[in-house]
Amino acid sequence: QVQLVESGGGLVQAGGSLRLSCAASGRAFVSTYVMGWFRQSPGKEREFVAATTWSGVDSYYADYADSVKGRFTAFRDNTKNALYLRMNNLKPEDTAVYYCAARSTVATTYHYWGQGTQVTVSS
Repeated sequence: QVQLVESGGGLVQAGGSLRLSCAASGRAFVSTYVMGWFRQSPGKEREFVAATTWSGVDSYYADYADSVKGRFTAFRDNTKNALYLRMNNLKPEDTAVYYCAARSTVATTYHYWGQGTQVTVSS
């Protein structure tokens, strides 16, 4: 099993910044896992935000949703089994519960999820 615990959410004014963290643990966790961020706003479906994929020798590349490109940066620290999301120039439409997720490289769906952390951006 893999456990994912998010932290770092909170209330911030539009234009502000936050950094989310996700700590991974469990015997099943592998550093080559794809780890990503998703978010869900009230009344909306959960949507993809960013994902980090292992590209060899402690290197990862990141993919982003168009809505966050240029504002959000996802990165990992394998020494801590951690995933981060740095969010700059936040907008009210970024308000959501943010979830950390992980899957193996061969899986097509994420099978490990955190409990979520609330991000609220005031206008």
